[in-house]
Amino acid sequence: MKIINFLVFAVLFYNGLTGQKALDIDDLWSLGRVTPLGITIQGDHLVYKVTTPEIASNSFVSKTYWIHIDNKEVNEINEYTGLLKNDKISKDSSIYVFSKSVEIYPVLGKSKYPQFNNSNVYIYDQLDYRHWDTWNEGKYNHIHIAIEKAGKLDTIDIMKGEPYHSPQKPFGGKDDFILSPDGKKVVYVCKKLKGTEYALSTNTDLYSYDIESGKTSNLTEGMMGYDTHPEYNSNGTLAWLSMAREGYEADKQDIFVLSKDKRFNLTKDFNETILSIKWSLSGQSLYFISPIKGTLQLFQVKWEGENFSNITIQQLTQGQFDVNSIVGMTDKYILLTKSDMNRATEIYRYNISDKTLEALTSVNDSKYKSIEKSAIEERWIKTKDNNDLLVWVIYPPNFDPNQKYPALLYLQGGPQSPLSQFYSFRWNFQLMAAKGYIVVAPNRRGMPGHGIEWNEEISKDWGGAAIQDYLDAIDEIKKEKFVDEKRIAAVGASFGGYSAFYLAGIHEGRFKSFVSHCGVFNLESMYGTTEELFFVNWDLGGPYWDKNSPEASKSYDKFNPKNLVSKWDTPILIIQGGKDYRVPIGQGQEAFQAAQLQGIKSKFIYFPEENHWVLSPQNAFVWQNEFFSWLSETL
Repeated sequence: MKIINFLVFAVLFYNGLTGQKALDIDDLWSLGRVTPLGITIQGDHLVYKVTTPEIASNSFVSKTYWIHIDNKEVNEINEYTGLLKNDKISKDSSIYVFSKSVEIYPVLGKSKYPQFNNSNVYIYDQLDYRHWDTWNEGKYNHIHIAIEKAGKLDTIDIMKGEPYHSPQKPFGGKDDFILSPDGKKVVYVCKKLKGTEYALSTNTDLYSYDIESGKTSNLTEGMMGYDTHPEYNSNGTLAWLSMAREGYEADKQDIFVLSKDKRFNLTKDFNETILSIKWSLSGQSLYFISPIKGTLQLFQVKWEGENFSNITIQQLTQGQFDVNSIVGMTDKYILLTKSDMNRATEIYRYNISDKTLEALTSVNDSKYKSIEKSAIEERWIKTKDNNDLLVWVIYPPNFDPNQKYPALLYLQGGPQSPLSQFYSFRWNFQLMAAKGYIVVAPNRRGMPGHGIEWNEEISKDWGGAAIQDYLDAIDEIKKEKFVDEKRIAAVGASFGGYSAFYLAGIHEGRFKSFVSHCGVFNLESMYGTTEELFFVNWDLGGPYWDKNSPEASKSYDKFNPKNLVSKWDTPILIIQGGKDYRVPIGQGQEAFQAAQLQGIKSKFIYFPEENHWVLSPQNAFVWQNEFFSWLSETL
């Protein structure tokens, strides 16, 4: 096993000399949250906003700025309408594409029975009755076109009467539709299934609406997984992201292009998934972001000729950070957002010619000058089945290897989400380390960035190799003399919350405390109440009543936390959002009730207005205080 290297000590020693202080909750929630809005039409400025929490009013305040991309001169602006490049407006400004919610059929009692206007009733005869944190009220996102002719404005709902969404629910947005460069077609993402079929499938397609004829065609017919993120280059070639298998929401995502009515897969031989894409200005290559060994990095894919032969892929950035998004580009620069475990997101410019990366914004620099960094170590350990496992280890500021520290095993959600150099305002590793904990964050089975096979190993095996990876990681790290092996907690949300519940029944004394936020406790009731049934069908092997499926039997019998609850003997904090329909409230309630009735020290924290996350400032403060109070009390 590697020991902490000289660089770690150098960083910690430097922090000790500068009079900096450890990050606290107030610091974390005073940071500005940077969101790029786009590049100006002239291509010389970037417009972005900075959102800051206002704790007293339990709200957020935003200010908008533009910065000169070359000389980095910054000015606050009040209005940016008409300043930005917009792929929803034709070159002559006669066509504008937008989305709007429209009511398709009555769901509310007062809609179906107008005479009972004060009724409060929802009436359903199919699934898809709620999604993420919202009940279906019979309204759907539709793509509209506003066309100006001879001074007259005509608006068309190109999906009129269809009970389908575009943009997609719950997270679809402006990336779900685009106007072709010649202004003749609109391409949009849609899953044209309804009710129960909608809840069972991931089959979104790209639809092309011909503005002149009013006809719609399916560009991805026969492609059965997610097809998303349509992106035209200036020559009218369409690129998009596609998954192959229906029902598998975490399938490998590839880059496809459509040229002369032929589809080409540019990344079929690339052994990772693609997160986002952007055409180069020339339209001769595509930039993309992909996870790689516990980070997110920028790549470029090139090819030769119209047949897309001799495809080459090159990694452009590397380092202990995440490239979160591709904002856009100029002749000289690719504009990116970037973060790491010690710094929240800022906007950077990547110099195309000399391949250097430089900060464009510095919103939080003044605050970070007074805050100590945590040393982040990349450790590789051998798992029980002899695989190499990447483990991020985050050390407290002014770390002293001669002292003993409590440790937190961080359990990532997803289950197929990358554990990269992200900066979270809830699961913040810098804050955990600042409170005196060593954070152990394994890239266990199921995480992208380590090859497709590693990424897929978690499906239908929730309690198998991934859980063993967690045990292998903590067993190895706790051998260090500076880890107090009697003061270790396991903490996580979503699949991480499931992992906490499952480990509570099998950990054999390794942990002194658990924290589970929105965790899956009972796989049977989870199947019966969650909204995206394709997810549990794929990951658990089908419904719990399917006795002919060995995969389902293994999930519901062997890997179901509720079946191990009689072995619980360790304090556990359980947190749940009232509007979490992905992992509904009953999961947390069942777990808390089981703990209480067995006399196990436990606490239940319920956020009635929060979903799978905690988003409001004051609720977030309560979350952080309760989280650290529980750890202090139980460790």
